[in-house]
Amino acid sequence: MTGVAVQDYPRSRLDSLTGARFLAAFSVFLFHVATLGLFTPDSGVPAVLTAATKGMGSIGVSFFFILSGFVLTWSARPRDGYCGFLRRRLVKVYPNHLVTFALAMLLFAAAETPLPTALANLALLQAWVPDPGTFLSVNGPSWSLSCELLFYLLFPLLLAATGRIAPRRLWWWAGGVATLIVLAPFAARALLPAEPTFGDGLEGTVLHGQPITQMWFLYVFPPVRLLDFLLGVLMARLVLSGRWTGLKVGHAALLTALGYLAGLATPLLFTVDAVTAVPLALLIAALASGEARGRRGLLGSPVARRLGEASFAFYLVHELVLVLARAVVGFDRRLPPLPGLLVVVVAFAVSLALAFLLLTCVERPAMRRWAVRRRGTVAAEPTAARPVPDRSS
Repeated sequence: MTGVAVQDYPRSRLDSLTGARFLAAFSVFLFHVATLGLFTPDSGVPAVLTAATKGMGSIGVSFFFILSGFVLTWSARPRDGYCGFLRRRLVKVYPNHLVTFALAMLLFAAAETPLPTALANLALLQAWVPDPGTFLSVNGPSWSLSCELLFYLLFPLLLAATGRIAPRRLWWWAGGVATLIVLAPFAARALLPAEPTFGDGLEGTVLHGQPITQMWFLYVFPPVRLLDFLLGVLMARLVLSGRWTGLKVGHAALLTALGYLAGLATPLLFTVDAVTAVPLALLIAALASGEARGRRGLLGSPVARRLGEASFAFYLVHELVLVLARAVVGFDRRLPPLPGLLVVVVAFAVSLALAFLLLTCVERPAMRRWAVRRRGTVAAEPTAARPVPDRSS
């Protein structure tokens, strides 16, 4: 059973995946809303919000990591050099990181951040340190960029290595990587200490009482999160080689929803990636495969695409806004449901406005100025792909 050669088809954009990026960023926003301690406990809102959003932060991050491997493989250029590729990726992520790092330091982090911690954060090395005072320092969500940096450094090697895998064996390799992701929580429990745990300041959140080292290993440690990225690389190889199963987007979305619901009932060590990584990988591949044949859907609409383009900036800026909103309300004050919801809506609107400001004034100008090939042409963001039909019998 073989697919049609990818070169036989015109290139197409991945607008539906761009639109899906904003849903992932928004899920992280909702998770951080639940950790704010904004609502009065007797209203019942904190308990419901914490339970419902237990896996939202982790599923958003896992989506980004798998998507990163998928899109970079999907859009890889045969003649692209290592330095050119790395330059474009750093220019894409670092200016926004630098601006949000500076804002966080200026607004609240400088007084409580030691110089070595600040420098580790600035250099995107914070995720390598198993201390929440480091990997969650300054602008908390930026720890994921520390993982992305490792992905970018290794991607050309992974692309070459996976390119040597025979198409008929790609599913076996993808299954092997998925198995490692599922087994990682068992390894963390067996090999890493259960103490210390997350404590002060996290009461009432899903992190309270969780083992710090085990959570860091599974959720933050870059070599472990590299498995998600590699799974994305392999899924892109499957689609591009014509070996995709033909799973429809609706069915993949249902599997993802079931994985999320399963994560609400599992220990957090399994929720953070093990129960959702495979459904997310299938969903990303299904969206790309469907769009390659012209089925773009709502996620590929102009509005969704615009939101998706601002999703990276939104991801980096939203926690700064939430912290400031909490400071304005008062860290010791709790709000009834309606005023609390109003604060959340305003924080979302401000975060979105700042995200588009970053996109327009920082991210895009930096890409135009520095993401260039040696011959001087601007390097486009990886949004195109060669569509491949489902595997034929």
